[in-house]
Amino acid sequence: MTTAPDRGGAVPAESSGGVASDPATRGDVGVATFRRAWSDLAPVGRAPGGAGYHRFAWTRDDHTLREWFAGEAAARGLDVVVDRAGNQWAWWGDPDAQPGVVTGSHLDSVPGGGAFDGPLGVVSAFAALDVLRSRGVRPARPLGIACFVDEEGARFGVACAGSRLVTGVLDADRARGLRDADGTTMADALRTAGRDPSALGPDTETLARVGAFVELHVEQGRGLVHAGAPVGVGRMIWPHGRWRVELRGEANHAGTTPLADRRDPMLDLAAFVQHVRAAAVDADALATVGKVRVEPNGVNAIPSQVTAWLDVRAEDEARVRAVLAALASWAPAEESWTPVTWFDADLANDVARVLGGSAAPAAPLLGTGAGHDAGILAAAGVPTAMLFVRNPTGVSHAPAEDADEADCLAGVDALATTLTHLLTRDQP
Repeated sequence: MTTAPDRGGAVPAESSGGVASDPATRGDVGVATFRRAWSDLAPVGRAPGGAGYHRFAWTRDDHTLREWFAGEAAARGLDVVVDRAGNQWAWWGDPDAQPGVVTGSHLDSVPGGGAFDGPLGVVSAFAALDVLRSRGVRPARPLGIACFVDEEGARFGVACAGSRLVTGVLDADRARGLRDADGTTMADALRTAGRDPSALGPDTETLARVGAFVELHVEQGRGLVHAGAPVGVGRMIWPHGRWRVELRGEANHAGTTPLADRRDPMLDLAAFVQHVRAAAVDADALATVGKVRVEPNGVNAIPSQVTAWLDVRAEDEARVRAVLAALASWAPAEESWTPVTWFDADLANDVARVLGGSAAPAAPLLGTGAGHDAGILAAAGVPTAMLFVRNPTGVSHAPAEDADEADCLAGVDALATTLTHLLTRDQP
């Protein structure tokens, strides 16, 4: 994991960093589950040459991942339910009798993404369940493990699409009409995957089963490195959104059209990117142009149109709006927006204290600029907490994303401790 920047999904190496890596400190069952599951997922969706992962929603690799999840659930005797958006929920106990405690994350990736963003939370959820059973924990309420579909939005452009659909934040008609880079709509992709796109929509029955949600995730930054802690607790998610900008020109021949006669939207794109950077600096925000589409996209053709996608994030909404105001002349069209999301403060503080124990300080509380399904559920009124596992590189959405095995196992233990606390305490 820390031995090379492009480890992809290789089984994490033992490390002396962070916490003791002696399996006896957590129980062999959790260690064995983590290592086996991590190894199972390693080859799925690996990009050619080992350059990260390419796991997009409703593709063959996504189908393989969904089958893996269902198989892990079946091996533990869990009941798997698929909601209207295609998210998978594996239940230990009956969530219709009383709302349960749910953990989990996602298995899809950005293009060339790292191995940990998403899968660490799903693998850790199954490992934590095994730890609970090995310890003889008898839950007072159901336990669920969730696998959200299309969290990254890499294929259709809307992040956290699965959780946004079931909570009603993403309109079903809009979702069905979203297109990927090849022009395939989400509706067509769902049909190819054997699902009925007309089923998309808010799912109040699913949400009613979730009494609390805890998502474990690799940290996408170095806050825990600076804090000297293997595991931290999420406090909030910065406000963030995505916008689309259309830059129109005139197609023409690259070898015969004089420079003075050209209407080249690539020059507008270059100017736009420079303006984005300047606006972000002025507003003390983060702004990125990370995706463009060029038409007709030929080497010897002046483009007729360029579409650029803008991502803006900051610690408060005023800074995000300041960036957009500075770019108003480019007429950015909003594609998604998530206001500042506060995780349940009482739950976060409670979890931090539980993880700290009586003889140690509470686990660090962290804010994050990255969006998560946990944030969507929190905004929908579900009591939600996040756990973060230390990332020594601080890199995310790239192959260098990393975590030591010792820290991953500390995350499993922290998740098992948190779930035990939530599953056995008195109902709030």
